[in-house]
Amino acid sequence: MPSPSHLPVLLAAFLDLAKPAPGSRWVDGTFGRGGHTRALLERGCLVLALDRDAAAMAAASRLQDSFPSQMKAAHSDFRDLAARAAEIGWDEVDGVLLDLGVSSPQLDDPARGFSFRHEAPLDMRMDQRQEETAAKLVGRLEEEELVELFMTLGDEPKSDARRIARAIITRRFDRPIATTADLAEVVADALPRRRHGRIHPATQVFQALRMRVNREPEALEKALPTATEILRPGGVLAVISFHSGEDRVVKHFMREGARVHLPTPAFDPVPKPNPGHVFSRVERALPDEAELSENPRARSARLRVAWKKGGLPA
Repeated sequence: MPSPSHLPVLLAAFLDLAKPAPGSRWVDGTFGRGGHTRALLERGCLVLALDRDAAAMAAASRLQDSFPSQMKAAHSDFRDLAARAAEIGWDEVDGVLLDLGVSSPQLDDPARGFSFRHEAPLDMRMDQRQEETAAKLVGRLEEEELVELFMTLGDEPKSDARRIARAIITRRFDRPIATTADLAEVVADALPRRRHGRIHPATQVFQALRMRVNREPEALEKALPTATEILRPGGVLAVISFHSGEDRVVKHFMREGARVHLPTPAFDPVPKPNPGHVFSRVERALPDEAELSENPRARSARLRVAWKKGGLPA
């Protein structure tokens, strides 16, 4: 049985909803270790696989060797998926899949600095070609910037975000916060009441830093409309998210795109067509009990799927 760390999340639900057909063109914007891409290839799809991570691209190259006529790969952020598709002559695609967040192999590699389970340099870069690491970010942000970061991307209450930010600033006067263990210790000391809880006190802080280092919210905001634009009529946009904030962005984007009419104000009851009506249908799926028992990391996953207007009924 495959290790839970390498199981593609919500794969069965994705295949059941998207129904990828042989010969259809798909962009997998977050290759990771290729679980979703492999499933598409095995169904006869053509796949352009993207990832910011060089290690993921090495894995993509190995998979490409097994499917040379069906698969292309590019070391790229998914925000640039339209440009990468155009480079291989794809003006339209049948589907786009985005599996957001950090991949299990990244979490499991201590040297990458994504996890506090092992002491390592506080890095967190998905694309190691970029300059700023989590250590540099923690070293330069002011208190108010840290508070805002931990609240918006870490879902920390304001009072706890303030305690963590002040503890970081205080620690910086003594010595730099350079490793995962350094940061985990600072956060745990700032929130002593959480030390004996089921979840480590630094979990949400690490999440917030990772998302900021990699500019994940900005990438998602750009990728959603870009992906929709290159979908053919009837094409599928599928997004798997693990963070509530990202899921809200996806939910809002798809819901607004599926709205036929604009909200009608009380003083003007005549329905107005929604100029942004691009989706004919939107669905959501959650991991079932069988998947959760096999892969506990899927517990916070959400899959949202939207079908572009036109073409054959989904």
